[in-house]
Amino acid sequence: MKAYAGGMQLSQLAYFVAVAEEGSFTRAAERAGVAQPSLSQQIKALETDVGAVLVNRTRGRVSLTASGQTLLPVARRMLADAETARREIRELAALGRGRVRLGATPSLCTGLLPAVLADYRHRYPGIDIVVHESGSRDLQAELTQGGLDLALVIDERLDHDPELATVPLLTEELVVISRHGDPGPTRRARIAVSDLKNVPLVMFRPGYDLRETTVAACRAAGFEPTFAIEGGEMDAVLEFVQAGLGTAVVPSMVVRGRFKVTPISAPGLHRTVLLARRRGLEPPRAAQVLIESLTEFLRASAAGDTLPPGTRTAVL
Repeated sequence: MKAYAGGMQLSQLAYFVAVAEEGSFTRAAERAGVAQPSLSQQIKALETDVGAVLVNRTRGRVSLTASGQTLLPVARRMLADAETARREIRELAALGRGRVRLGATPSLCTGLLPAVLADYRHRYPGIDIVVHESGSRDLQAELTQGGLDLALVIDERLDHDPELATVPLLTEELVVISRHGDPGPTRRARIAVSDLKNVPLVMFRPGYDLRETTVAACRAAGFEPTFAIEGGEMDAVLEFVQAGLGTAVVPSMVVRGRFKVTPISAPGLHRTVLLARRRGLEPPRAAQVLIESLTEFLRASAAGDTLPPGTRTAVL
């Protein structure tokens, strides 16, 4: 197999490294599983190709010339790179079948994941994708217990979980939504958290990260929020607002033009989306490739200005 310019062959490099390490053509031939004349012929061909003598041939002892010493580390690196390429190709071929278990919050399932998973599914149609949609706390517990390979979560405190390794992917802006045609909570272009005092809010269920974020922001502004209705997941909250039951604080990526949107004024509310996995445990290959696909998607979307509204990538 000719792999490099000038006709240099990987097999010749392997023979050369064997000679250098064994200090003998005989032992190198035994190690490589070829006849000694054949190995010697290939070393000669390599020397012709590079235009220099590589091996000092003295009775009973073989040593490298200065040119041989120069080539040796390069040859080792080239052989290692070739083996890495073979291994990666074998692993990719093995992705003809497999499974990845991915956890994600409802807002991400609605706003980001469909496009990412569509691309992944197109490239690897034999991979079974199992998505578990839940709040960040629930996903954290399931990931720690081994029920998931990866999770997309929204909780900065996970950075300090000793059992999880996390990487920031993007930040998303939170906005206030109300039904089109209804008066918003303020006439200004942007809303302060304090403007939500006494405004009936459609609120997520207890333990839901968006509920915790909204309630904490209201309390920091000096008041307890008023709930018009509570207990829903993302789809239910959006439908309740659409029905005119109240106002809600949601990620901008889920709005899609369905609602009247009021951005939250500075410092505003933002959340960081983290990719989490179990610390010290290598994800299965299908999950590793999903991570690569996700980061590639975010980079390409940022470059093409096609990220979901109100999001900024943290992927370099």
